[in-house]
Amino acid sequence: MFRPIAAAFCLTALPVFAAPVAFDGAWKTQRFSLFSANSYGFNGGSLSVASDGSVSLAYRELPPGFANARSARWTWQVSEGVPATDLTRKGGDDRNLALYFVFLPASQAAALRGSSVRQLLTNDAARVLVYVWGGAHKRGAVLPSPYLGSRGKTVVLRGSGTGRASENVDLARDYARAFGGGDAALVGLAVSGDSDDTNSRIRASISDLRVE
Repeated sequence: MFRPIAAAFCLTALPVFAAPVAFDGAWKTQRFSLFSANSYGFNGGSLSVASDGSVSLAYRELPPGFANARSARWTWQVSEGVPATDLTRKGGDDRNLALYFVFLPASQAAALRGSSVRQLLTNDAARVLVYVWGGAHKRGAVLPSPYLGSRGKTVVLRGSGTGRASENVDLARDYARAFGGGDAALVGLAVSGDSDDTNSRIRASISDLRVE
């Protein structure tokens, strides 16, 4: 049942951290192949991504105080990117950048702290909003994920191409639109670049990430 946006999250009374998220040693990389992986540069306030016919993911757990987060903002830049793709097609969904917001039911968040990103993304209780720069879709499109099934939705912010842009997203609104509401605690973030299907090249970055 769809719930009003104002009630999209039913969370425990934890303080909200309105703070920048550093690109530091808290981030860990997850390879999907022994023979192919992106290169990530963690520089405190920014993250650089280089992808050459490859795909992998960088993930960090968030402190419990971020559980109630309602919005996020960041700046990202693409100087080289992949061609337009169908983001709903498994094995053909390359994109320049994707920023994942990983949620768990508030009742399970504490028990699952310390889980790997692979464990979280395959957990039936997890819900994932994936904000994307890439694909052949209109801005604002909410698409089914070819890998996460009902656990994940892709939200298109920029189509394929290069440039620099700043984003400000409403996590509560997008969660309600994607999953119909329910209790949700934000537990982690991930970033990926994906160029393996088109055997192309990505040079990109994300900076000034804040979760509020």
